[in-house]
Amino acid sequence: MAGVIGSGKSSLTQIVADRLGTQPFYESVDNNPVLPLFYKGNKMAEEKRAAGEKDARNPYAFLLQIYFLNTRFHSIKAALTDDNNVLDRSIYEDAIFMKMNTDNGNATEEEYLIYKDLLNNMMEELKGLPKKAPDLLIDIHVSYETMVDRITKRGRPYEQISTDPSLKDYYQTLIQYYERWYARYDKSPKMQIDGDRYDFVSNPADRAAVLDQITRKLHEVRGDMNATA
Repeated sequence: MAGVIGSGKSSLTQIVADRLGTQPFYESVDNNPVLPLFYKGNKMAEEKRAAGEKDARNPYAFLLQIYFLNTRFHSIKAALTDDNNVLDRSIYEDAIFMKMNTDNGNATEEEYLIYKDLLNNMMEELKGLPKKAPDLLIDIHVSYETMVDRITKRGRPYEQISTDPSLKDYYQTLIQYYERWYARYDKSPKMQIDGDRYDFVSNPADRAAVLDQITRKLHEVRGDMNATA
């Protein structure tokens, strides 16, 4: 499962896992000790830039990406041992955030190169698993308005634009990075769900429509179009 912050990845991960009768693997967010520090660091960096300071990077950007990389590596190794496990944000999209943090000055080029080298080494370790890539990448595409609405509803204080206006630019830029990443993604078959159109969390009809799209695509990529979900 792929998608920007607030797109509904965790919810759809559970929905698909329930349909497939298998195990979901979730991104480490609520118990992540670095994530609140990262958002605090973003605000600090923005204030430094506004004051004209030269060293205005987020001191927690590199630490957060290494934390996520490590936890995602554990998850992907476990998830790829079974045909139908569902992974909430995979290691394949993790580099989006590191690249974005480097481009906007929150991480250094040296940190980015170290991160990429570590990521490449980790991906080499996947060669011994039954699967080296997912059967299907499911990307949930949402507009900025939908993204912010869902972020507001779930209520994590450090994610709110009301308390940190600089997040507006951060979120809008993140959507652009995701769109470019999805267009270039080639590690596996892929599909995109319209997260603005389908409320798969609250609307049973929308949920059924999304599950039907996913089921059909899975049958297609596995070559069993006559199978039933």
